Amino acid sequence: MATSLKISDELKGRVQQLARQRRRSAHWIMLEAIQQYVAREEAREDFLREALTSWADYQETGEHLTGQEVRSWLDSWGSDDEEAAPECRR
Repeated sequence: MATSLKISDELKGRVQQLARQRRRSAHWIMLEAIQQYVAREEAREDFLREALTSWADYQETGEHLTGQEVRSWLDSWGSDDEEAAPECRR
């Protein structure tokens, strides 16, 4: 699928300069930027969706962990004394 993109002369110059510095084509630079942006925004949407689902679950059940409980559990990861996941409570 061919798509054209209209950008300002200033931005075009910046892309071309970066392409020269990276020894890449301007097309490669723009494609990489778009791919990274889309991946970042998709991850942000996934995070938001997960947070809203977690909030809805909490409102329905009241089950939760404190921040300290989670930090203690995560701090134990990879150690000889790795803890099991804490139990949720109301």
